[in-house]
Amino acid sequence: MQKLHPTPRPQLSLPVPSDDALRVSRQLETLIHTEISSNDGIIPFSRYMELALYTPRLGYYSGGSAKLGADGDFTTAPEMSALFGASLAQLAQQLFSQTSPEIMEFGAGSGKLAFDILTECQQSQIPLKRYFIVELSGELRARQEERLKDFPQVVWLTSMPTTFSGVVLGNEVLDAMPVELVCKSEQGWKRLGVSTESSTTSSTPTLKLVEMHENDAQITAMIAQIPNAEELAIGYISEVHPIEIGFMRSVAAMLLAGKAASGRGGVAIWLDYGFPAHEYYLPQRDQGTLMCHYRHHAHSDPFYLPGLQDITAHVDFTAIASAGVNAGLDLLAYTSQAGFLLSCGITQILSRIPVEDSQRYLPASNAVQKLLSPAEMGELFKVLILGCAVELPDPLLQHDRSHRL
Repeated sequence: MQKLHPTPRPQLSLPVPSDDALRVSRQLETLIHTEISSNDGIIPFSRYMELALYTPRLGYYSGGSAKLGADGDFTTAPEMSALFGASLAQLAQQLFSQTSPEIMEFGAGSGKLAFDILTECQQSQIPLKRYFIVELSGELRARQEERLKDFPQVVWLTSMPTTFSGVVLGNEVLDAMPVELVCKSEQGWKRLGVSTESSTTSSTPTLKLVEMHENDAQITAMIAQIPNAEELAIGYISEVHPIEIGFMRSVAAMLLAGKAASGRGGVAIWLDYGFPAHEYYLPQRDQGTLMCHYRHHAHSDPFYLPGLQDITAHVDFTAIASAGVNAGLDLLAYTSQAGFLLSCGITQILSRIPVEDSQRYLPASNAVQKLLSPAEMGELFKVLILGCAVELPDPLLQHDRSHRL
């Protein structure tokens, strides 16, 4: 393996963690060093990312610290406004004539999106039979159970079922799946792994990126999603997404099995930040899109306090759409979050609040503005919709940008 010499890691000026939080991070870091040692001194970056995010009780998503809101590391659309979930509920109502009246959510987090969808279904008398949440984290499930205790429709699952014919939802799910890092070297494309080296300032070794040596077939398969990979410059680093692609194939198999078993259609709606492939792998984006979030600070060092920070990468929507289509689904729409929410009727839902009720209307209006504004989340976030035996409402098709994939 060959050590890389990227841009020196910046000196980060970030909030100081508590002693307890730091102790948890050190435990996780020790576990990571142990795994590296037992695997000939190197693990793929995807495995490092998996350990940092999902190690039971220690990983970022599996631990007990606050992730969302003012005390967390970032704010998602559901946390920003209940109207986001209400809009999704209104779309689901229109789709239920073609699917089973059921919703399945991946990455439910605090349960806020589920709460808002269920509340809107209750208030608007939308006939939702069951709301499935696929949740691997016991800690997150406990939070969700407390928040959703008044909704008997909710059913928790620990794995994806083999058949389903309703509406699948994933808000900021794909960006949290582990990615592979690849780098173009003088010898061709290489996968990057994580190794250790002795620290000059601490008795604890540090983590570093290194090139892995694998056969040509493995790396060729990984970079297949990069258009014009041979034209990119030496030293170009980016992400590829085999785990997301495999996940999409599994979702497709589940929906197609649901169609065969029930005769009803199925649809999967993914909301996330990302690009189509021709924008993702631009020559000037030569350090990829990997980003870390800690206490509302964004930076690019994935080895900073493992377990205490989020690690994400933008979604390659072309690769995800292709995986779904190749597995048998139809590409129904690809659009901006703004176009999607407008077509779902978010402004009509906002109009339920009297303008003269300024204490309620102004905060709701400001939140909707952030969700829709091109300068905020309206253009940064995209929506990809795949399905089988389903036709979308005409308003959604008016905002379709599938041709850009």
